[in-house]
Amino acid sequence: MNSKNRPIAVAPLFTDGMVLQRDADVKIWGSGQKGEELQIEIAGQSRLAMIDEQGNWEASFSCLPTGGPYRMSVTGYEKLVIEEVYVGDVWLLGGQSNMELPVERTLDLFQKEVSQATNPLIRQFSVPQIYDFTAPRKELAGGKWQAVTPQTVLEFSAVGYFFAQALYEKYRVPQGLILTAVGGTPIEAWLSEETLNRLGLADYGAVIDRCRERDYIQSTMQAENKAMHAWHKRLNAEDPGLNDTPNWFEPDFSDTEWPQIDVPGTWSKSDLSGFVGSVWLRQNFTVPPEMANEPALLHLGAIIDADQTYLNGKLIGRTEYKYPPRRYQVPAGILRPGENTLAVRVIVNGGTGGFVPEKKYALVAEKKEIPLDGPWKYKKGAPMAALPMQTFFQFKPTGVYNAMLAPLHNCTIKGILWYQGESNAGAPERYVQLFEALVSSWRHAWGEPELPFLFVQLPNFAAETWEFGSKFGWAEFRDAQQRGLSIPNTAMAVTIDLGEANDLHPQNKKGVGERLALLARRLIFGEDIVATGPVFSGLKRCGGALEVSFETGGTLVAAGEELVGFEVCGADRKFYPAEADVAEDRVIVRSCSVEVPCGVRYAWANNPEANLYNDSGLPAAPFRAEVE
Repeated sequence: MNSKNRPIAVAPLFTDGMVLQRDADVKIWGSGQKGEELQIEIAGQSRLAMIDEQGNWEASFSCLPTGGPYRMSVTGYEKLVIEEVYVGDVWLLGGQSNMELPVERTLDLFQKEVSQATNPLIRQFSVPQIYDFTAPRKELAGGKWQAVTPQTVLEFSAVGYFFAQALYEKYRVPQGLILTAVGGTPIEAWLSEETLNRLGLADYGAVIDRCRERDYIQSTMQAENKAMHAWHKRLNAEDPGLNDTPNWFEPDFSDTEWPQIDVPGTWSKSDLSGFVGSVWLRQNFTVPPEMANEPALLHLGAIIDADQTYLNGKLIGRTEYKYPPRRYQVPAGILRPGENTLAVRVIVNGGTGGFVPEKKYALVAEKKEIPLDGPWKYKKGAPMAALPMQTFFQFKPTGVYNAMLAPLHNCTIKGILWYQGESNAGAPERYVQLFEALVSSWRHAWGEPELPFLFVQLPNFAAETWEFGSKFGWAEFRDAQQRGLSIPNTAMAVTIDLGEANDLHPQNKKGVGERLALLARRLIFGEDIVATGPVFSGLKRCGGALEVSFETGGTLVAAGEELVGFEVCGADRKFYPAEADVAEDRVIVRSCSVEVPCGVRYAWANNPEANLYNDSGLPAAPFRAEVE
């Protein structure tokens, strides 16, 4: 084998536009023909590396100068050049969907802000979403770095982008984001098999072994995809809305005999409750002449589960699952003066469908807006049995760790941002153990026992309403997350006021990113700033009241006319709403229903009404405590 058969290469992480960590030892590695000597140069530094017997090479650079762009060259029998290399701070973004969620999903709040976003010094590398149950991989499957432009920013992690933006505005150094997050993944998917074995969690071992069986994953996916394809094929074949003449989405179809239903709203209290299959909804609305033939944006909130949306007989948008906001572009020429017809084919996979309340339902063109909430005509299409279940192998233990995290261990980073937990909210006690194991094992893998770890506490969300937990499930899980603060060099962003009761994926990721940036400025960069809201520090009984003490980081503030969110209990541990008043760095709570109070809790609900802040505008963390 000669050098031409094995050209020199760098690891997939090192592509044009990459960001390397400042003020640290940085490794560069790759592959090539064994025995070949390489010279690696960047920012005025030069290193020699010999390709070993396995065809691998590695070079280490110390404290590269902050800034850029630089050029990196790797020279042996041939020369490889990497352009636009920057040196700044590199952050690993881990977790599930709320970390992965792109800026594009937040445009209802931030479209104007990001429409002109341009910054070559904020860059993201998106790790390909794959899994591997055989062993930890040495290299990523691919990926590329992207700089912020009005187009690319839509693909950035929204939390990561707003975090990086806040730090860039403060320090003016390049910010590199490595996004390795997958929607729906539980924490055990991000742990190594070795770590799970060390914890003695034998129930995971059988799952891993099963996923390693020859052809098991492929045969399972083929069977499930076949069943799913057959389900949709039958649905389409039996749906009169697609097969009648005219089709039910055509403007000249008559829906005069169809009953009405209010949009938005779930269908749990209608004759559509429990109906699985297709449901057609239609609404006629009037367009003024000045809006006709112009482009527009159709807002249809969120729909359970999938939809195909037609305007004047033209398909203008479709979404295959229930979480994304429906924001459909209406091309010029579709709207016409006078009456227009909107038709939505909703596909319910199982359970009960509907249009999520408290979302925007309107047609918007420039400054004109036509509301679309209210009564719609509806009719059932094709009834079906529930959509066949699908196995999500990326959710299984160790799979994404092996393929998406292990290859990054040699990459020097400034810190880790972690937003995950929704998929583990049903088992808070186990999560305490798993989270501690994740932090310690990741730090060990990076060879950094104090590697900074910033994490997001779950926001407010009506979990029980949307079948994501019991009445207090998320409150108990937030408490489990808060116990993670006992791990040194960690910090937690409280987001109890940034969620949406009706959305597992709230759009205000700017608030999350900015709070994480405050934590980084204090914990990592050592700034003497207020980075957290009031934190519970003590409790004592004063007659018929309780005195709750806080580490405030400033002055306690009630965001509203009166302080809400506190409850007290007696010896029977039955809680009652409490009156609460701020007294310097304390809150005095009492209830006429509890003569001798023994305990207190604050913001102790999935979607609580709670308004205790400090004067820096940061919310108090939920807590519960008893008098000692």
